[in-house]
Amino acid sequence: MFRIETVIRPEKFEAVKQALNAIGVIAMTVDEVLGCGHQGGHAEYYRGMEVQTSLLPKIRITTVVHEVPVEQVIAAICSAAHTGEHGDGKIFIMPLMDAVRVRDRMRGPDAV
Repeated sequence: MFRIETVIRPEKFEAVKQALNAIGVIAMTVDEVLGCGHQGGHAEYYRGMEVQTSLLPKIRITTVVHEVPVEQVIAAICSAAHTGEHGDGKIFIMPLMDAVRVRDRMRGPDAV
């Protein structure tokens, strides 16, 4: 089992969700987050004054996979989220030792 955490542009969320659903990844947790990477934010103008925005709105998608190959998930996310510009996002892959379903205490891949 692997936990895959993806941080992407908000406008790419629907495309990434559809790409994941198409390969069989349906269960996910989605958060609206703020963050910045190498681009360090950008300047916006509010009432004629420049305002530096260092934290940009992003979407964080967290999912656990065990049946769909991780490389297939990565390819689907990259294809759907790619714009070629700074700020397209990141994918973090972590091995997952165990999972427990609270309702019936089922463990392992069956709990997911």
